[in-house]
Order: sequence, then structure tokens, then C-alpha cells
Amino acid sequence: MYIVILAGGSGTRFWPLSRKKSPKQLISVFGGKSMLQRTVERVLPLKPKRVIVITNSLQAEETARQLKNYHRSARVDIIEEPVGRNTAPAIGLAASFIARYDPTGIMVVLPADHYIVREEEFQKAVMKGRESALNGYLVTMGVVPTRPETGYGYIEADTALRGPGPFPVRRFVEKPSLEKALNYLDSGNFYWNSGIFIWSVDVILDKILEHMPDLAAALAGLTFNDDIWELKDFNLQIEAIYRVIKGESIDYGVMEKADNVMVIPAQFGWSDVGSWSALPEVIETDSSGNVIIKTKHEINIDSGGCLVCGDEKLVALIGVNEMIVVNTDDALLVCAKDRAQDVKRVVEELENRGLTAYM
Repeated sequence: MYIVILAGGSGTRFWPLSRKKSPKQLISVFGGKSMLQRTVERVLPLKPKRVIVITNSLQAEETARQLKNYHRSARVDIIEEPVGRNTAPAIGLAASFIARYDPTGIMVVLPADHYIVREEEFQKAVMKGRESALNGYLVTMGVVPTRPETGYGYIEADTALRGPGPFPVRRFVEKPSLEKALNYLDSGNFYWNSGIFIWSVDVILDKILEHMPDLAAALAGLTFNDDIWELKDFNLQIEAIYRVIKGESIDYGVMEKADNVMVIPAQFGWSDVGSWSALPEVIETDSSGNVIIKTKHEINIDSGGCLVCGDEKLVALIGVNEMIVVNTDDALLVCAKDRAQDVKRVVEELENRGLTAYM
């Protein structure tokens, strides 16, 4: 089994803690180790043959620094993308390297910046998915929804007469309206799209050839030498490939079109930690419903439902509710919790104004 971790995101919704050179996956949102490090440690009990981390040139140095101590436990390799092209090219690239060494190897793809509470349950789900992948299926993890979430994509499964799953996938659904999300929750056969996949490399490469022929043609141009795991030797080839391919997600490019997709219902305490407002899902709140991280001392007077990241400072809250306050050396964010998704607009405005030092 090979683990492929997608770690090239920008994490703009976690500004100002997250920056271009230190995005969400490379920082310690919860204290302690970074989300990337937590992701690697989560898969080590699976005894992977290799762990391949795909990042971009801007983040590669810090990624390598954070992963250097894991080489004692697993073979860890880093692929540098010269520019982001979404998930399909990254997955196709990793599959091409694995296939050169192990043409029918099983490949597990997961993002570097998700949070999972029950890691043993996650590992069991992966092993269950491996069995379906060995039978030629493209497998995805579908998180059993706990609320009518409008910020996630959904997967509709054919759950009739099939026990606990895995289930055939009927369709993938984009982020729905609240009314549709309520209907999905009531139906019992819709799952949140986690972005976690399991398949054999020959199967995914065949599907890329079928549904994304331009990407397949570009990847076919890779020239390998005897030592394919000296991945830095391929940087010039990767740059040439990325100049001619377009960006596309694996969901849209392959999964929504393929006829051999299965979903495994997952209940292992998953969150994509997509914004500051998601932290109360994964961090215990205090008696007033506040989440306090990286804060030396807190004084709370009649305040509740807030999220505070104080950068090791004392923070005093007086008569405020449902607020996000994040302090760093050079920036301060004050935001209504229900506007947390709009933090990315701050980053867009910084770029428009040329204030790149704050990005």
C-alpha cells in the first residue's frame, strides 16, 4: 500500500495564522504537531511501502523539514509541483511513479489538512477500502453526515440490499442549498465527500486515460531511469508537463464520470477544518462555549461562543459573542463567526493591494 498526501494547499481561510509559505497543513492549529505531521502519523500503522507527499516549490523546504524525522518509520518522498493544477494532475503524477515500480500497487490518497478523531476507525476503513480496490473499484470515503452542511459536496449511494457497504455511487453532488442538504440528511444514503480515495494505480491511470486523455498523454512522456525515487531528478520533466496541462479536480475529471466507483460510509470523527469556525467541532470548548488556542491567559466577562488565538498573549473578552479573534506578530483578525468563510476575501484584497508581505 502506498500513501499519497496532497499538501499543496494555500489555506487562505486560516489567515492570518496561515500564510503562503506556511499554510494550514504546515502549522499547528491545535497546538503541538502540524496537520501534515498528524496526517503522516495517522497512516504509519498501515505499514505503507512509501509515503509520497505532493506539495509546491514554495512549501517544499518546510515540508521536508517537518518530515525528516519520519524516515525512520517509513520511506517518505516529496514531489514538488511548480504550480498548482488541482488534484487530478497531482494524483496522476504520483500514480505514474508508483506504477513504474509497482504496476498494480494500491494507492491511498488523502489531504494533508483534515482532522480525524478516531484514527483506528480510519485505519479500519482504509483496509476495507483496500479490498474493494483490489477488485478493480475506485473507492472513496463518504462521511456519514451529522447536520445539513451546505459547505461540503455530497455523494449519493445505492444502499439497497447491500448491508453495511461499500455501496455503488450513483452521483456526486456539488455544495447544496440548505433545503437540499436537509433532504440529503433525511434520505440516509447521502454522504459528505471527504476527498479520501483508494484504488489500484493501474485502474486510476486507465480511467485518467479514458476520461482525461490530455493529462494521460502528458504523463506518458515521463522518462524514468533506474532509480525512480530520486524525485528531484524529475523536476524539469514535471515543469514541462505542468506547462501544457490544465488544472482539474479528480472528482470532476474522473470520479463523476467513471462507472466503477464505490463509497465506504465513514464514521471516524472527520472534519476538513475548512475555516476558523470549524474548530469547535474538533477542540473542546470551555464552559462559555469559547475555543481558546495559543493564548497565555484569558479573561472572560460575559462572553461566549468565541474563538480566540492569542499568539501567547493575554486576551480579555468583554460582552462579545460568536466572534473570531486571531492575533499574530504582524496582523489581527476580528471576524463574526458566521462570516468565517469570507476570510479568504481578506487574502484576495491583500493581493489586490500589493500587500504580499502579509500573505
